[in-house]
Amino acid sequence: VVQTPNLDRLAREEGIRFAENCVTTSICWISRATLYSGMYFARHKFEMLGRGRTDSGQQQQQKQQMGWEPPKNETIYALLRHHAGYKVGHVGKLGLWVNIDQQKHMHFFRNDDGWHFKKVRGVMTHITKKNTDDALKFLHRHHKNNNDNVDDSSSKKPFFLNVAYFATHAVDNSKEQYFPQLESMKLYTNTTIPIPPTATTEAWKKMPYFFGDYNEGRTRYRWRYDEPDKHQTMMKNYYRMATEVDASVGKLLEALKRHGVYNETLIIFTTDNGNFHAEHGLADKWYPHQESIKVPLIIKDPRMDPAMVGTTNYDLTLNIDLAPTILNAAGLEALPTMMGRDMSVLYRTHYEEGRHLPTTTTTTTKTKTRRYLEPPPQPHGGRHHHHTGLADEWRTEFFYHHPTHTSKNYIPASEALVRKDYKYMYWPDFRYEELFDLQQDPGEVNDLVRQRNKTQRVRAILDEMRSRFLELKDWAHRDDE
Repeated sequence: VVQTPNLDRLAREEGIRFAENCVTTSICWISRATLYSGMYFARHKFEMLGRGRTDSGQQQQQKQQMGWEPPKNETIYALLRHHAGYKVGHVGKLGLWVNIDQQKHMHFFRNDDGWHFKKVRGVMTHITKKNTDDALKFLHRHHKNNNDNVDDSSSKKPFFLNVAYFATHAVDNSKEQYFPQLESMKLYTNTTIPIPPTATTEAWKKMPYFFGDYNEGRTRYRWRYDEPDKHQTMMKNYYRMATEVDASVGKLLEALKRHGVYNETLIIFTTDNGNFHAEHGLADKWYPHQESIKVPLIIKDPRMDPAMVGTTNYDLTLNIDLAPTILNAAGLEALPTMMGRDMSVLYRTHYEEGRHLPTTTTTTTKTKTRRYLEPPPQPHGGRHHHHTGLADEWRTEFFYHHPTHTSKNYIPASEALVRKDYKYMYWPDFRYEELFDLQQDPGEVNDLVRQRNKTQRVRAILDEMRSRFLELKDWAHRDDE
């Protein structure tokens, strides 16, 4: 339904689409901190610093303010500028309320967050238009500076630009929620947006018992989706803003072509979290369900094997993989603290899911399940182990977590072990667990833990996933470096 012709063309004709890409924590600021650091939230520990809203999950009345753990000189911005010689820019939502020495580590910085329309230099401006104009300004300045050094090739710099659109984020304190640009209002006028199959009272009643009317996901559902006409209005405006982002992407791609660097530029399109659009009677994100954790990922890479162009990959890729992928493309090794993997191994040579990766740099002990890592080595043991998969295979599972936000009744903490066949969820505030068969129950409405007369097979799957969940949770939280 949603119209994104530029992104569709990028995936279909020049790049690769990752259909199973997920985030490790589904909320904007934590996900962005993961992009900058290559770490799980358990390691970078950034959430709403100074806002007094983070709950440790141990004592409900005691708030714990969490900071930014990674050194400021170990973000992708700092590494690309100081170790790879890149011209570095950021446009749009930074998402961090801490000082990461932007002036020291970025050549160009424009941070816009939390609004859709406001006056910019006396002119009423939409945030997506400002994001676009700022990005084009960066590209123009970079191109001009390189041209000014046309006789000195050593002075020409490669560039890295993160265009972090605020759209399609809602304006949370507004009744209307989504504010497209005026010229977009003609879009989707004669379209009926499909209602998700799990946007039902029955699905809401199957949520855990502690999901009540105070739950923020349920509150935002009432803001947006509790009446059919309201649902249509909200989704149409949401899609209008998505189409506006797509149009912006198209303008940036044209600018790259105009400046003569399109064919040598790595382009990555993704988002920081998914969204409930009334599924399970909820709105927004946070929780481990598919609608919340799955996000788009399209990559166009000049190094891509031609046979991979236009294909769709179904491996479990994660937002912790973005930093290693970006750094390795710039000729830098991922830091030992980074917890993901370079995704280019999935497309730089012809690769099919389930086969061995084309290259390997470490060895591990394989087990009959082909899921398990070796026991973590001792500190400084010399082996890189920060990925949940064998060295010569891609991961087949991952750990997900989200902290308690404000209180356990508002946004409860959630954790999960995610695979493509089954998902094990754990709600630590309530010591409540769920198990879903994603092949038979993709909507995640039939909890097998509560199934009467469980089969021996279901009991075995549950026991194994409980054990593996604890292993990966320990891996995500442990700092061995």
